[in-house]
Amino acid sequence: MGQKVHPIGFRLPISRDWGSKWYAPRKDFADHLHADIKIRKYLKAKLRQAAVARIVIERAWNSLRVTIYTARPGLVIGRRGSEIENMTKEVAMLSGDKQVKIDIQEIRSPETDAQLVAESVAGQLERRISFRRAMKKSVQIAMEQGALGIKIRCSGRLGGAEIARTEWYREGKVPLHTMRTPIDYGFAEAQTVAGTVGIKCWICKAEEAPAKSERDENSAEPAPVPAA
Repeated sequence: MGQKVHPIGFRLPISRDWGSKWYAPRKDFADHLHADIKIRKYLKAKLRQAAVARIVIERAWNSLRVTIYTARPGLVIGRRGSEIENMTKEVAMLSGDKQVKIDIQEIRSPETDAQLVAESVAGQLERRISFRRAMKKSVQIAMEQGALGIKIRCSGRLGGAEIARTEWYREGKVPLHTMRTPIDYGFAEAQTVAGTVGIKCWICKAEEAPAKSERDENSAEPAPVPAA
């Protein structure tokens, strides 16, 4: 009773993938893990205005590949790629002078990305916009953009109240216990005058249709058995 599991970790092998893709022996594992944390912390701080949803890190023998999923790729790349060059140098230093390659992936629909929605609500709370207005507007826009369901939850001293409380809004379907349904999850913190407010967001998206080859294999009928 009352035990909770992280929505992304719950769906890892099925509808979600890992944020770090590499294998390391026991003696190197901790160093790689802390390097990944430093790289993510540096990139999130540097690209605070670039609407970065997630950062995927892949490692090979002496190389490191960082994929940044963002809704504003122009801000990440900079003029003539200057920002990419600076970030590549910094990430190389943080990773121990490895060969670094940074890729940019554009998010076509930021209104239905849970992490970006949570960060958007956090930014509005920091600008002293009403939490009810911010949450309702995010729910409305996500449903208009094709989400099957959305749930947003804010916890903390909402509206500067003396006692912390939790309020949430939900629209559509959000089946949190169904692993096959692609549920996107995001978390952000708003540093308001009254204190820290935590924002959690769950967005239910439509299941992706299987690949054409898989459909053909599933729909293929067995060959008829010749008559004796």
